[in-house]
Amino acid sequence: MTSSAISAMKNVNKDDMRAERKQGPMDVPFFMLVLLVVCVGLIMMFSASYASALYTMNDSTYYFVKQGLIGVGGIVGMLVISRINYQYMRLLSIPLLVAAIVLLILVPIIGFDAGGAVRWIKVGPIQVQPSEIAKFAVIMSFSSMISVFREKMKTFRYGILPFAIILVLIAGLMLIQPHISGAILIVVVGGALMFVGGVHWGWFAGAIVLAFAVGYFVMTNMAHAIVRIQIWKDPFIDPQNSGYQIIQSLYAVGSGGLFGLGLGKSRQKHLYLPEQHNDFVFAIVCEELGFVGACLVMFLFALLIIRGYWIAVRARDRFGSLMVTGIITLLAVQTFLNVAVVTNLIPVTGISLPFFSYGGTSLLIQLAEMGVVLSVSRQIPAPRAG
Repeated sequence: MTSSAISAMKNVNKDDMRAERKQGPMDVPFFMLVLLVVCVGLIMMFSASYASALYTMNDSTYYFVKQGLIGVGGIVGMLVISRINYQYMRLLSIPLLVAAIVLLILVPIIGFDAGGAVRWIKVGPIQVQPSEIAKFAVIMSFSSMISVFREKMKTFRYGILPFAIILVLIAGLMLIQPHISGAILIVVVGGALMFVGGVHWGWFAGAIVLAFAVGYFVMTNMAHAIVRIQIWKDPFIDPQNSGYQIIQSLYAVGSGGLFGLGLGKSRQKHLYLPEQHNDFVFAIVCEELGFVGACLVMFLFALLIIRGYWIAVRARDRFGSLMVTGIITLLAVQTFLNVAVVTNLIPVTGISLPFFSYGGTSLLIQLAEMGVVLSVSRQIPAPRAG
């Protein structure tokens, strides 16, 4: 980040941060949708994981219990965060961003390999995925910076340079892992906030051209990406190795039919489909609940996303609106990309389904983000009496 950006951040309106605005009720529809999605996700994660947990851990409830405890703690944390005046979160934005960058730098040094990628750091019994923290940090820091720069967002010095430096640094650190999907999410969410923040559309036209150029270079020069593109086109060219996972996923999706095999009756989860309770849990949803059930799950996500944007539009101030926009955009893009991977619409890459995939770090942060949305909803101005 440039020195001018840092100095501008220090000049945040102190009155906004100190203001103890009266907390109203939280947005109940959004809260109930979050609880519903979390509960459905936990049920499907248990159904997808119990065979693997039984075979590998000798305990069919191993993943379910861990995820359930984390989910309960996350919901409590969400409610606590919803009671905090979100203006104070400005103070955490830059320290959180710095911490996320430091953790990403440490990943290649002290991280451990899982599935051919080094994305996690282990601190005692706790495993942390810094990329999840980085997503939240980018949303908070960008929202704070944009709300400070305001009309200066149309200039290169304030509207492009500091944000580009942050995005390039974080995305570059993720590509080293490699975590292509995480880098894409960071860039898309950061770009969305910049667009909403007032950056001239011409910069985005240039960025899109540059993104296509970088994407073409990656797909034609990085062995990791080249293999995935080839398998995406025809997974049966290597059905026992690189193409195995997506083939099994398509078997699961296709065998579900219209109404599915029934909850708990998946065949692919019996150690045929890798990552069945993690990145590919949606394939088990399709197999057990069928096309109709999968559509209902997607409808729940759609309702949650729409309600989130409703809160963003009605937020009291620019900072709150931007934070909610970033959080909901991240949720929407990540959901779409996961479903697209599972159905082979795009090449396979490691990306989880929010609230459904097994993972403590991601679930806790996702629920914390929902707490931020609820905090913003508590300060939505009441409609004027007619």
